[in-house]
Amino acid sequence: MSDAAALFETDSVERKPPLVEAAYDALKQAIRDGMFPPGFQGSELEMAHRLGMSRTPVHQAIIRLQSEGMVELRPKRGVVISSLSPDDMREVYDVIIAVEGMAALLLAEQPAAARQAVCDDLEALNEELVEALDRDDLARWADVDARFHAVLVEGSGNSRLAKIARINIDQSYRARRLTLRFRPKPVHSIGEHRLILDAVRGGDAAGARQMAQDHKIKARDLIVALLKRYDMKYL
Repeated sequence: MSDAAALFETDSVERKPPLVEAAYDALKQAIRDGMFPPGFQGSELEMAHRLGMSRTPVHQAIIRLQSEGMVELRPKRGVVISSLSPDDMREVYDVIIAVEGMAALLLAEQPAAARQAVCDDLEALNEELVEALDRDDLARWADVDARFHAVLVEGSGNSRLAKIARINIDQSYRARRLTLRFRPKPVHSIGEHRLILDAVRGGDAAGARQMAQDHKIKARDLIVALLKRYDMKYL
């Protein structure tokens, strides 16, 4: 496994105490999976109880998630899970487009051995995507696709890009999961990933950037259109 793939599993920017990190991961996953849906309002103690965790690490996790825009701490109301509109989601994708384009460019500029190692990890993830689609397992496809793009950004070697990407990928997750059953089967994404990988392997920095951006522009336009078509106003 390359350094980029390993970094996806850990926070390369900040290290938190293990209990806080576990609470952060658990709370973020609960928000992504809908245990705490958009607009949910509750106390830190209630949320800690539902997660089966103590209040102190959950409190620290909530503060971190507030800085990332996923929750709000309100006086006398406790914790409120942030909602995103279709216009908010467009803005989130605009950031992802810029970040992933730059990440692909930086990755393509790395020495051949370094970029090949990252591409090997990405190719393995792309094969997992093929298998998920063959089984019509769209939830699995969404999870692996998020990993593919996270590893791509981590592979750039720019920790600030990686941090921005993680926050915005997390915010886009709910919209991607909500629209899975309404969109065409994403078979085209496999080929688009391969075009990105071909450009990176060949050291074509400009081409890699363009391919990565075009890929995410298509995703943005499709998802935002579906959110508006089905009147999904609060994500």
